[in-house]
Amino acid sequence: MTEAAAPVWSAGPSVSDGLSDSTQIWLIRHGETEWSKSGQHTGRTDLPLLPEGEGQASALRGLLADLNPVLVLASPRQRAQRTAELAGLRVDAIDENLCEWDYGDYEGLTSTEIRREVPDWTIWTHGVRGGESVDDVGVRADRVIARIIPYLDEGPVVLVAHGHISRIIGARWIGLPPSGGGNLLLGTAAPSVLGSQYGLSALQRWNMPNPYVAGGGA
Repeated sequence: MTEAAAPVWSAGPSVSDGLSDSTQIWLIRHGETEWSKSGQHTGRTDLPLLPEGEGQASALRGLLADLNPVLVLASPRQRAQRTAELAGLRVDAIDENLCEWDYGDYEGLTSTEIRREVPDWTIWTHGVRGGESVDDVGVRADRVIARIIPYLDEGPVVLVAHGHISRIIGARWIGLPPSGGGNLLLGTAAPSVLGSQYGLSALQRWNMPNPYVAGGGA
């Protein structure tokens, strides 16, 4: 059987897609959960925020108070929707494409546990067994970007999602393949801003410290 060819990944959006220097996409990863704190891979499992995760989410409220987004999309998972609520955001729509990577058989496992079976494993280089490939998640990231581009000339857009899918959206925004997300670290409830300069997509700000973490509590 012939192996399916890998997708050919396009460059990031540009002025031909209607980008202007005022373009703003706010990416917000959900606050801390029991598994994000322990390093367990959390895809399909629908965990609530820990109290510190709720504090992180609430601490974003001041940062976002004057944003006035034209569109807010969120993952269907409760940890993302609760983060949006506590951050003072009104979610306009739930987008299944913002779900976290489906980790398949590695759901709930830490990287250390996986490496006992697969030495030198990383999700970016080895993928997962029984779940999505990095390219599968990249296709979903591109769908999210295609959905929001028509809104960007009207004002800021906010996406409330998860760590790996957000990192892949960031990579795809600047024209990297999905595996480029491996170079973009992202903390819990750490906001990032995707933008443009001279009509070319750019990372305006990435992995900004959450005010709750930076201030020792809020």
